[in-house]
Amino acid sequence: MRLVIAVTGASGVIYGIRALEALKKLRVETHLILSEWGEKTIKIETDKTGDYVRSLATKVYEDNNMAAPVSSGSFKTDGMAVIPCSMRTLASIANGLDDTLVSRAASVCIKEGRKVVIVPREAPLSKIHLENMSKLAGIHNIVIMPAMPGFYHRPQTMDDLIDHVVGKALDQFGIDHGLFRRWGERAGGKMA
Repeated sequence: MRLVIAVTGASGVIYGIRALEALKKLRVETHLILSEWGEKTIKIETDKTGDYVRSLATKVYEDNNMAAPVSSGSFKTDGMAVIPCSMRTLASIANGLDDTLVSRAASVCIKEGRKVVIVPREAPLSKIHLENMSKLAGIHNIVIMPAMPGFYHRPQTMDDLIDHVVGKALDQFGIDHGLFRRWGERAGGKMA
């Protein structure tokens, strides 16, 4: 499997970091686009560095590199996750601006019929944010999956909450990850 992972400047960069950590462990080929503000937010919100996050990916591209392989439909992928997705990036994707590599790579996935999972992170949401999400949700291969963890798995730590959101995003690509206990399962994976 080959996925494009974009980490943008929305609060919640830990979701993108954890997704990359999980995908590396699962040996999924990842093509990372780390936006300028994504990297700045890593410094603000975590004790990780941009270099650490880059080390998790198979290949890394600068967000201003419009000639990167992921900017072309001829570069085969199984899809893309924008995790987290800033409202600026959401607007760019929703309106087909293709003004950054993140936006262009998403546009390529959309036109090629590949799945795009968008994990927006903002609160509260304005009517403009919701209209952009609604526009994208009307496209068959796009999943809008806000960073809203569930609690049925009885999270005990912040990592449990993070893993739930990341696991739900990876579920969209059919990736067996084991990051959280599913509805109806008891500890150890048995059905309740």
